[in-house]
Amino acid sequence: MVHLYDRELAAWAPMLPPIDHSDPESARVWIAEVDVPGPAGAPAVPVRVYAPVRPADPWAFSPAVLYFHGGGFVTGGLETGHDECVWTATTLGAVVVNVGYRLAPQFPYPQALMDAHAALYWLSAQGESLGIDPNRIAVAGEDAGAGIAAALCLLARERTGVRPCFQLLAGPLLDDRLASPSAQQFTDTPMLDRIQAANMWFHYMGAAAGGPDVSPYAAPARAQDLTGLPPAHVSVCDIDPARDEGIAYAQRLIQAGVPTELHHYPGTFHGCASIPGAEIAQRMREDRVSALHRALCTPPLPPAPVHGPPVPASPALS
Repeated sequence: MVHLYDRELAAWAPMLPPIDHSDPESARVWIAEVDVPGPAGAPAVPVRVYAPVRPADPWAFSPAVLYFHGGGFVTGGLETGHDECVWTATTLGAVVVNVGYRLAPQFPYPQALMDAHAALYWLSAQGESLGIDPNRIAVAGEDAGAGIAAALCLLARERTGVRPCFQLLAGPLLDDRLASPSAQQFTDTPMLDRIQAANMWFHYMGAAAGGPDVSPYAAPARAQDLTGLPPAHVSVCDIDPARDEGIAYAQRLIQAGVPTELHHYPGTFHGCASIPGAEIAQRMREDRVSALHRALCTPPLPPAPVHGPPVPASPALS
């Protein structure tokens, strides 16, 4: 694994809280809170940076993960995904940046996505100061955060500049229409049901939710073209209104030629990965960090040798 060189952390030292060495996890990662320049005319975006602290090659650069917390677009913050970010940083050896995007209904679409875009550009620009490789930035999220991560990949595809190399979407909220079988079926389920999902989308998009003129940057399932997006890891829970929209999005990514891994966890419900001590929650977390490791830390395989006679050149077209 690749880790930050201590010299690169010197600039962050004044902002870092004392490390609690009685906590094995916090003793292995620097944590700093930073205000990132926001979109034009908007306030700064608060982020929390998690940087592993271990000796490493000073010329090596770490991968990075830009993380978006869950909460149905209306709740949550930097504390929501704190444990996940600490565990990911220490296990993966990557810099993790937890984004405190603005929440609906006070700040409806597109404010959260614009904050996400600002954080992505800031992270890429840090490069040497954070010891990261700007070509190995993954976006990851849960719930609404996964929807924002998916939308950010769509937006980055259309704009010049930095593009994520991987997207990890855990229980993603992607479709405001709520027309899938699971969205119709699960009207009384833990953590999220159909009524809560409808309210969430209304808070995020207002009266436009469910209508004909919704941007794919608001609800990524609305996107007509998924080609050219980064490889994806999509995971869904079984007893979850959002289950089928996640499965459908993964299938469409595959059909568009995007390398995609889909995980469906039988018997689980929305948000159960956050249950402390649950065996399935641990397995979900391990599956996610394994996917990130394969995407960010595993060197590419050399080309396979070509066997057999050479293929003749195609005849010229007249």
